[in-house]
Amino acid sequence: MLSLILFILILSFLVLIHEFGHFIVAKKNGVKVEEFAIGFPPRLFAIKRGETTYTINIFPLGGFVRLFGEEYHDEDKMGGVPFDKQRAFVYKKPHQKAAVIAAGVIMNLLFGILIFYGILAFSGFKSDPLPLLFPHHFTFGVQEGRVIATNMAKSSPAEQAGIKPEDIISSFSVRRSVQPTPVTSAEQLIAVIKQSSGKQIFLQTVNLKDGSEKTVSVVPVYNETAKRALIGVSLIDGVVISYTKPLDKVFSGFMHSYNVLEYNMSTIGTLVSLAFKEKSVSPVSGAVAGPVGIYGVVNDMVQTSGAQLVKNILNLVALLSLSLGFMNILPFPALDGGRMVFVVYEWITRKRVNKKVENITNIAGFGVLMGLALLVSINDILRLFK
Repeated sequence: MLSLILFILILSFLVLIHEFGHFIVAKKNGVKVEEFAIGFPPRLFAIKRGETTYTINIFPLGGFVRLFGEEYHDEDKMGGVPFDKQRAFVYKKPHQKAAVIAAGVIMNLLFGILIFYGILAFSGFKSDPLPLLFPHHFTFGVQEGRVIATNMAKSSPAEQAGIKPEDIISSFSVRRSVQPTPVTSAEQLIAVIKQSSGKQIFLQTVNLKDGSEKTVSVVPVYNETAKRALIGVSLIDGVVISYTKPLDKVFSGFMHSYNVLEYNMSTIGTLVSLAFKEKSVSPVSGAVAGPVGIYGVVNDMVQTSGAQLVKNILNLVALLSLSLGFMNILPFPALDGGRMVFVVYEWITRKRVNKKVENITNIAGFGVLMGLALLVSINDILRLFK
């Protein structure tokens, strides 16, 4: 139940932040806001204050702000009722329309930046370890390598030693009395394991989710197939990013947000290229999640985070807020970015967008988005049952 409540609160609040951006900037520019809604209809509750109706709807995974005269063809629907061009969104100047459209995106980006700044400030301006699917050099900060355990072979030396998936192996030693050697890459640890067939080594670990620390002893076993000693665990590289210079600390929220978005976009680009190369959608489908997938992540955090639940949830909220802002500004029909394309066209040409073209484009774009959302949700559900 806690997972479901957190999931609904997270998505509802992110939508609220986004739509509040549109709402407040529209009001500041004299646009009539007819409705501010959390969730999608049917309606559960409504209250009217001034000219705006505030509603809470039955489906909480979304929301919207309904502006008066949002599209040019809205004027045709008035049925002889006078159309107040002074309050209509479409008759505002291009720079005013651009400000209203961009406001939601800006609110999400600023919210994510603020959360990351708070997390970093309470963590000595060092990020939590970030698992890397592919090698990546981050633009800002100083990178420190980490090694993260992932898949565990059943009854393997690693499993018997007590190593768990998402344990960070921070250092190793050949005797308990010896000063541990820091581990900064999977390649380094694999080399140590290769050289330690049949010998006991000590590994210091910190769990990525709950922060629990332990020292385990493990004896690598020679594997005939691999032709080397193994402990039966998959190892991937990770990175901690430090923002320790005075100026870096001041702008750490911005810098870390850029680093995270840049890495995510780079990873998606690599996965798309891999999908084309393999002629399969599996590389991309495994990395994309919708509401069902996000609920799965929240539920996993609730069950495994322990004392670090609040911090882990805040990290997730910051990432989702940044992602929501970034995705919304993409120039795709029905998204804020798609609407911005029409505004820029009008700004440059000083001509209105053709009403029919605008309407058809937005309807088609919305249909495509709903189709993609359905496919992603089906994929998320199938992953839950694997």
